[in-house]
Amino acid sequence: MLQRIRVPLGFAVAALAVYSATPTGTSLVLGLPIAMLGVAFRCMAAGVIKKDSRLATGGPYGWTRNPLYFGSFLLAVGFAVMGGNGVTAALLLIPSAVIYPVVIRNEEAHLDRLFPDEFRLYRSRVPRFFPRWRSGFVSSFSFAQYLANREYNTLLGFAVAVGAFVGKWLWG
Repeated sequence: MLQRIRVPLGFAVAALAVYSATPTGTSLVLGLPIAMLGVAFRCMAAGVIKKDSRLATGGPYGWTRNPLYFGSFLLAVGFAVMGGNGVTAALLLIPSAVIYPVVIRNEEAHLDRLFPDEFRLYRSRVPRFFPRWRSGFVSSFSFAQYLANREYNTLLGFAVAVGAFVGKWLWG
């Protein structure tokens, strides 16, 4: 169930977060780099993953088994900081803490069924969520794959949300 509602829920939470936000120049300057790092993580991951056809292990998938969710988490943290208050932070961070663990467990069970031997070895080498930075980064990024995964929607949503926060800061 969480699998299906997480995206529509995300839009509703984002709208409430923007509504409740009280951004300041300082909160924007502090939160923006965190959110940008989240976008970068998601973009790198989307250019690698070919869902259900092969196990993604290169690029950011060599640091964390869930770089798309980790990127989304960084986006939420960045926007929580930009929001400038505890209500906005709670609106953004509590759903992440509740939804991601469940969705990640379900997706990992699915990968274990699709790629049993490969996933077991991968799982033993790469942490589930928080990255373990390693040298020897091997990227298999493909811009065509990035487009096929429609990750440009994240970039668009990021721009709209930053614009909304800046607008609230400037015009209250």
